Amino acid sequence: MRTYFIAGNWKMNKTFGEVNILLSQLKKLLADISAIDIAVCPPYPYLSLSVDILKDTDIDVGAQNMAWEKSGAYTGEVSPDMLKDVGCTYVIVGHSERRKYFNETDDLINKKIKLAISSDLYPIVCLGESLQQRENDETEQVVKTQLSGCLKGLLNKEIEKVTIAYEPIWAIGTGKTATPDQAQQVHHMIRKWIENEYNRDIAESIRIQYGGSVKPNNAEQLLSKPDIDGALIGGASLEAESFAAIIKST
Repeated sequence: MRTYFIAGNWKMNKTFGEVNILLSQLKKLLADISAIDIAVCPPYPYLSLSVDILKDTDIDVGAQNMAWEKSGAYTGEVSPDMLKDVGCTYVIVGHSERRKYFNETDDLINKKIKLAISSDLYPIVCLGESLQQRENDETEQVVKTQLSGCLKGLLNKEIEKVTIAYEPIWAIGTGKTATPDQAQQVHHMIRKWIENEYNRDIAESIRIQYGGSVKPNNAEQLLSKPDIDGALIGGASLEAESFAAIIKST
């Protein structure tokens, strides 16, 4: 059985004091939770603080992005070795906002995934279609193209370290959510693609999260589907009670 994995993507939110409050609250609310994997992904300035606050818990820390090179003259970028050095376990790669606002391509994301794995970080790889693409019945084509580009050249031992996050762009921050059946259909397609490209054992073991306006009131239905192994949560992860409620719905 795959272990549920719930991760919170804080995006560009929170201050030093707010991070302290949120994580202190989470520690209390999740003190008795141990059967699933949990991570929070704060902005870069608060990664070290978060690791320190959560050091005696089972909650891991991830980054929201990383560079495609290990070091060098890349002003403003952060390397995977730096993330590992401050205590990160995970890194989000290829989020639709990175694709949209910073023109990240599948080829660049592929480089980041390979570098993250070689740096002993576990990448959370985001995929998903726009509303227009869904309305044009292009979801499967779009997601398979992203899978092929982002995971190109990954060996069996590398793909096993990847978590895939299916996040339909039209459901991110919009209040719209894919129905449990819509999400399950795409998750199942992703798993079948992995089975065809790798093997059945890898397909059955890899975790596929759903992301896109996941809330306490819809989490249980989504997470009950056989191919949905967790969630990558945006807005609802910014409040301790709503994030904890989603986690407790697994």
